[in-house]
Amino acid sequence: MLDVRRLRLLRELARRGTIAAVAEALAFSPSAVSQQLAVLEREAGLALLERTGRSVRLTPAGQNLVRHAEAVLERLEEAAADLAEARSGLAGALRIGAFPTATRAIVPAALVALARRHPGLEPMVSETDPAAVAHALRAGDLDVALVHEYDFVPAPPEPGLATEPLYREAMYLAAPAAALVPSRVPGPVPPTGSGPGPDQGSALRAHADAPWITATPGTLCHAMTVRACQAAGFTPRVRHQVDDFATVLALVAAGQGVAVVPQLGIPEHGAPAVALTRLLMERRTQVAFRSGAAAHPAVAAFGAALRAAVPPELATTQAKG
Repeated sequence: MLDVRRLRLLRELARRGTIAAVAEALAFSPSAVSQQLAVLEREAGLALLERTGRSVRLTPAGQNLVRHAEAVLERLEEAAADLAEARSGLAGALRIGAFPTATRAIVPAALVALARRHPGLEPMVSETDPAAVAHALRAGDLDVALVHEYDFVPAPPEPGLATEPLYREAMYLAAPAAALVPSRVPGPVPPTGSGPGPDQGSALRAHADAPWITATPGTLCHAMTVRACQAAGFTPRVRHQVDDFATVLALVAAGQGVAVVPQLGIPEHGAPAVALTRLLMERRTQVAFRSGAAAHPAVAAFGAALRAAVPPELATTQAKG
C-alpha cells in the first residue's frame, strides 16, 4: 500500500526540484526526505528517482506516480470537505494568505463578516506574495489565499491548485505632478484586453529616461513593470525597489521616479503631488486553494465573505465565479 505522506513528498520533489528544497518547505531534514522516498520506491517496487551525484530527477514511473498522487490528494481534499460539511458549525483555524493591498482593502471587512456568521472559525492571515502561494498551499501551510496576475505576467497553471476569480482593477502610471496633468482615479474599472492599448506604450515611453520605482525582484509586481516597459520599447532604469505602494507613491511625490501602481494601491482621493494616468492594463485577483477544497465549508465561507467585501468601485468588474 502506498503511503499518502510519501506521495506528497514525491509530488513536492517534482515541483521544487531538489530534496533540500522539499526538506526546507516541509520542515524535514534532507536525510529524512531521502529515507521516506526510498521507502516509497520499495513500496512501488521500482525506481522512482534517478540520482546522479547530488542531483536527482524523477523517472518516467515517478512522473506517472506524481500524476496519480495529484488525483489522490484532490480526492482527500474532497473527503475532508464532506466531513467538514457533516459537522455542525465551522470551527478551528483557517490559514489565509493575502498580498498587502488585499490585506488592507478587502480582507478586514471579509473577516468581520466571517466572524459574524461563523464565530467558531479562527482565521489566521499571513501576508504572502502570490509567487509563494502555490508552494504554501501544497505544503499545507495555507488553506486559502488571494493571488493575482497582470496582463504581462499571466499566472502559470499550478498542478494541485484551483482558483476562482474575485475582481479586476485598473493600473496607473504614477509620476511627479509637475510631469503630467493628473487624471481622476475613482470610478469603476471597465473590462480591458490582455495587452496594451494604443496610448499605453507612448505613456510609458514618455518616461523611458526617468528613474523608475519597482517592487523587489522576484515578485509579480516587479515583473509586471519591467515587462510593460519592455513591451513599450525600453528597459526601465530602476532606482528604488519598494513593495509597499504607499511608500512608492511617497517616493514619486518626492520626485524620485515614476512607477506603475494598481487601483487599490492608490488612496481613495488620489495621492498629493502625484499625477496618475490610466493604463490599458489590469490586475486580476483570484481566490486560490488546493484542488478538491472548493466545497470545504470554511473555504467556501471565506470566499463568500471576500466577494461581499469587494469595494464598490470594483463591483462592476467583479469577475463571476
